[in-house]
Amino acid sequence: MKMLPIGIIITIFTGCTLADVNVEVISERTALENQVLGSYNSLDSQMLLTASVRGVDSSGNIARPPAHSREYKDTIGAMQTIDFHSDDLERFKRLGWVGENNQGLLETFEIETADVPEPLKDFAVNYSSYEFEYVISQINRSREKIMMQVIYMNENLNKSDLPAVKKIFSKINLDKAKPGDIIQTEAGDWVTK
Repeated sequence: MKMLPIGIIITIFTGCTLADVNVEVISERTALENQVLGSYNSLDSQMLLTASVRGVDSSGNIARPPAHSREYKDTIGAMQTIDFHSDDLERFKRLGWVGENNQGLLETFEIETADVPEPLKDFAVNYSSYEFEYVISQINRSREKIMMQVIYMNENLNKSDLPAVKKIFSKINLDKAKPGDIIQTEAGDWVTK
């Protein structure tokens, strides 16, 4: 009698097999996307290094900073501008005042101060429309400067590649968008993520 339940169990377990699953991971990124992301990450690392450069050498003498082009300095400044305004931008997005368009830039919407969540009431009431427009224009100008620097850094790219670079930056921004952020699809429709 004891053999019967064991036999049934053995039959069930040996008769049931899991199908072989063959998973191939293929990168969704194109070569152009990899180039752009590599350049962007390089700029991001250089921005951090710029912020940590010491003014004296190891023997205590004043050290001259390394020489950089005007474009390089402007690009690092653009990255710092974006970083500086990141908290305000996050609040603008939470309020629905701004969204990420499909060109890698920010798009403004009507400033609505009614029905604002309690934690954002002071922020919404005290932020003027002029100040709002100024911050968004600074961020967009900085994003465009970074896009142009990425093109400049890559010998295989030129100004005619700007639309493709904008699409890649748009994809980066859409990937970073949080639930509730307003984003523009490739087709041009505005949706809430």
